[in-house]
Amino acid sequence: MKNVVACIARALVSRPDRVRVDEFEDEDGILVVELEVAPDDRGRVIGRKGRTADAIRVFVGALARRRGEEFDLDILG
Repeated sequence: MKNVVACIARALVSRPDRVRVDEFEDEDGILVVELEVAPDDRGRVIGRKGRTADAIRVFVGALARRRGEEFDLDILG
């Protein structure tokens, strides 16, 4: 999932070299992916009213469900 989120984020931002993605499993067994981008690119990843972030969550969440995993995306600022 980490690579998918990174690929999507790099396509959206103006500074793809500043995209950082970390992945870990929390205590409930949910796969958590943390996405960090340059401060001026946060709006591009979040989108108006969070629509872009929601679309990323839906897409990657569907991939995770196909693998039998639960998924959560955190966009760090």
